[in-house]
Amino acid sequence: MSDAVQPTAAEVRAAAEAVKTALDRHLAAVERRSGEDDPAVYEAFNELAAAAEVYDELLYDRYDEVTPFEIPGTEDALPPYTGPEEPSAVSVLIRRDYSVVEPQRLRAHAERIEAADYDDGADGDASGTVHGALGLLFGEFEPDEIASRHKEFGLEEGDSTLWVTASDEQADPGEWLEAPFEGADPQRVICRFDVSTVFDDDPDDVDEAEDPDEDADDDLEDEIEPLDADADADRR
Repeated sequence: MSDAVQPTAAEVRAAAEAVKTALDRHLAAVERRSGEDDPAVYEAFNELAAAAEVYDELLYDRYDEVTPFEIPGTEDALPPYTGPEEPSAVSVLIRRDYSVVEPQRLRAHAERIEAADYDDGADGDASGTVHGALGLLFGEFEPDEIASRHKEFGLEEGDSTLWVTASDEQADPGEWLEAPFEGADPQRVICRFDVSTVFDDDPDDVDEAEDPDEDADDDLEDEIEPLDADADADRR
């Protein structure tokens, strides 16, 4: 890299100060946490991750040096919010994934739903197939109820995400029904909540015979992973 495009020492120092400020804000948000999915904590985390990434890049460009840790989730962080400061409308986008692990249990529930409909004069045999049984299940129960009772219905939870996006105004009736999930602008996301097993500790990584103190040290190492300088340079 030529000297002309290298950051100055002052720029590197300013980036380091930005990390310190973001770290203080993150701690303050955690101390004031109002719940498990507090959006203020999520926002402070993303700001800290972004500041750390900028510092890491400038430090490398100026001094050919890297930081000894990386904050998980930096690559997946949302871009800066560019929506209206006072949104007049919002859209809530939800995705939940399930695996059908017990088809017989699923069809049994669908048969009961179908039997009740048949008593009311309806007729059909949709419960005989998995896709038909799913249609009956999701037609009968609210998505939140299915999420809370998924095991009862023979389902296994996968990843899920919820986005709250800002709009300038509420859409006209029927305007987006043909393509309801197109055009979601990440820069208009007010807050986002993800649930995934990738955020959980892997119990297979813990040896039951190990000393508890050693386990604690291992957990700390998992959270702050040392980076090999050559490997970090390769990724650039």
